[in-house]
Order: sequence, then structure tokens, then C-alpha cells
Amino acid sequence: MTQHDKVRDFMQSVLRQRNDTAPLGDTEPLFSNGRLDSLAAVNVVMFLEQEFGVDFAYIGLDLERIDSVDMIVDLIGENTGASA
Repeated sequence: MTQHDKVRDFMQSVLRQRNDTAPLGDTEPLFSNGRLDSLAAVNVVMFLEQEFGVDFAYIGLDLERIDSVDMIVDLIGENTGASA
């Protein structure tokens, strides 16, 4: 399973926990359009730190950087040297 698939699956599970079963596009905004809130951001940050070793203590948390599946994958690549 690719990083992209892992991120997409995780984000879909977070949405399902909020009873949001609408389709999820990889470029679709999640936080800026209100589908996810700051509590979900905490779960996303924990997932990215545990699964991919992204260090938000070092890079800081900016919701604009994790607003879509594609943005999250880009962030992972920038902070782990990995590609999607």
C-alpha cells in the first residue's frame, strides 16, 4: 500500500467517524471547507507522526498544509525524504 493510499484510507476513516460518507477527492479541502475540525487535526497529526515520522514539534502545525490528501502526502515527502 502506498503512502497516498494509507493517507486516503485514514482520512476516509476520520470522516466516517463523523458520519461523513461523501466521496473524498485527493485535492478536496477537508479543514477549510468544514468537513473536519481541530479535533480531527489532532488525530491526523498523531497518525502522521506515528505512521510516517513527521515531526510537528519541528515543523509546526499549519492546517493549510494538511487540508487535503495530496497536501498531506506532499508534507510527508518534504519531511521524511520519501515519495508517494
